[in-house]
Amino acid sequence: MSANGSNGILDHEELVVRRGDRSGAYIAIGIHSTALGPALGGARLWRYPGLGDAIADALRLSEAMTFKAAAAGLDLGGGKAVILEPEGGLAGEDRVELMRDLGDVVESLAGRYVTAEDVGTGAEDMAAIAERTSHVVGLPEDRGGSGDPSPVTARGVEAAIRASCERRFGDRDPSGRRVCVIGLGHVGAKLAERLARAGAELVVSDIDPGKRELAERLGARWVGPTEAIASECEVLAPCALGGAIDERAVGELRCEVVCGAANNVLAGDEIAPRLHERGILYAPDFIANAGGLINVYGELHGLDAGALESLIDGIGDALATIFERAEAGSVTPLEAARAVARERLGGAQPQPEPATLAA
Repeated sequence: MSANGSNGILDHEELVVRRGDRSGAYIAIGIHSTALGPALGGARLWRYPGLGDAIADALRLSEAMTFKAAAAGLDLGGGKAVILEPEGGLAGEDRVELMRDLGDVVESLAGRYVTAEDVGTGAEDMAAIAERTSHVVGLPEDRGGSGDPSPVTARGVEAAIRASCERRFGDRDPSGRRVCVIGLGHVGAKLAERLARAGAELVVSDIDPGKRELAERLGARWVGPTEAIASECEVLAPCALGGAIDERAVGELRCEVVCGAANNVLAGDEIAPRLHERGILYAPDFIANAGGLINVYGELHGLDAGALESLIDGIGDALATIFERAEAGSVTPLEAARAVARERLGGAQPQPEPATLAA
């Protein structure tokens, strides 16, 4: 099944939903925009309640990727692949077959969409996808790819936290500041390690109690998942799944800055003004966590380490500019960030046939 956004039903260029020939699993790919270049976004493997939920996530996340790429100044569009994980999960050859199914769907889009790893997938999965399509990045390093993007993403989030601290406290240095990292997955763990080295006073949380070992190693205080969102801190860094700050949670926050690695931290756009009313500085997530996208963009375009690091560290400067625009325009940072993205999208020229861009 596919749907084209030109009829006004969807604010997307394309939605494709297929059932894998090998795995029988449902795969949804949303292409929100290719105005600036091929739509790049990760492949998410998740146990959704139903197919409709998976499709909704593909549409929501692909739109966020458009704004992320545009605001970061990258010549990329926004897309996302979502796989409805079968009951009981997949492992071994069954998982490889699922990734080959995804590769077939990606290949059918002729370069309009380039996939990468995301929640639930990794570099080895990308290698299996590459058996069926060349429109994939984030391959293992021994396959010529950039490998695990989480260290780069964490570096970018740290740059965003530093910019947020400068805006709120007048000093970029996180040393001595209490930072609560919620979610110690690949990115959250590496962010916590970076902040510990920088001298931050860490509070950490995860749904996996086994992550207490990392907390102890870093000298961080552990709090339970249900308590974390209301932890008293200067910087709250949500690094798990999205929607962490909803109407209920926004009233419970005891922080001065929200800046983390999670996609779609806010349950809805209406939360941004609520944060502003409470005097809490919000760093738009699609700016703060752009490091992973920049990493695979570097792989796609063959950027050297110096050029890549410059783009990653530039996240802090980009965020500082957005804070300034927000204040000057009396709008929230979320509105200011989207305005920056829309300006780039509005000035975009029609793109050439993208099939050669991902080759």
